[in-house]
Amino acid sequence: MAKGYWIARVDVADPEKYKAYVAANARPFKAHGARFVVRAGRFENPEGSSRSRNVVIEFPSYQAALDCWNSPDYQAAIKLRAPVSTIDLVIIEGYDGPQPSDQ
Repeated sequence: MAKGYWIARVDVADPEKYKAYVAANARPFKAHGARFVVRAGRFENPEGSSRSRNVVIEFPSYQAALDCWNSPDYQAAIKLRAPVSTIDLVIIEGYDGPQPSDQ
């Protein structure tokens, strides 16, 4: 079964208030098996637009990724995040097919 991922690009307007969102998202992330793959590290943006913070979160399945976003706990966390940040979020199914080295 393919894993699921959240790919988020975020601009945070109020880092102090954003900490409340970070604290609130821990519970739904843990409940749905989330694991941070990328969490606001260094980056280059050679094409297109960007935001100041990039995050990739891995879930055990695409369904778990959807269920986390739809959970009451995460919906409550969104209410803390929305007033202090701008986000682009994609929830996407992972790929288990052939890789360039397999061809």
